Amino acid sequence: MTSQSDRIARLLLKQEIEEFLYDEAELLDERRYEDWLKLIADDIRYWMPMRRNVKFGEGEREFTRAEHDINWFDEGRETLERRVKQIMTGIHWAEEPVSRITHIVSNVRLLEATPSVADAAETLVKCRFLIYRNRVETETDILIGKREDRLRRSGGGWQIARRKIILDQNVLLTKNLTFFF
Repeated sequence: MTSQSDRIARLLLKQEIEEFLYDEAELLDERRYEDWLKLIADDIRYWMPMRRNVKFGEGEREFTRAEHDINWFDEGRETLERRVKQIMTGIHWAEEPVSRITHIVSNVRLLEATPSVADAAETLVKCRFLIYRNRVETETDILIGKREDRLRRSGGGWQIARRKIILDQNVLLTKNLTFFF
């Protein structure tokens, strides 16, 4: 049985993680991409597999595999930095004019904290997201899914060391994926 101090430490850590994720969403919504990059660990793995429609019992085939199959994203820090640099030039064809984006993060669950909740250096967190994007006059995208993040304490805050993004749709109707999840 966990003690009251363990439960309090877990609640405080969960709240700290939630605030980090909400702050990250705000940075992305405000197009503060260079500040967002400061939240990314040097060894980041930013991965979004593709989803397939499969028959019952074939669940292992539902998602493309990391490092073996084609994925929507399978990027490191260098690629993320290049994407930000390209957007910041102002001559990015898919972001001219710039998109209006809102990230909604919810259902944050703290799955693991190492070495302990009280002294967490790394955490494994799952959450749900909804991203709304509007471009020009008529383009609207709504993407819903789940994220699994490995967060690492760095200096006075947290950094994203791993991000696995699972979209709930398998066919993307959006014209591009220039935004971040």
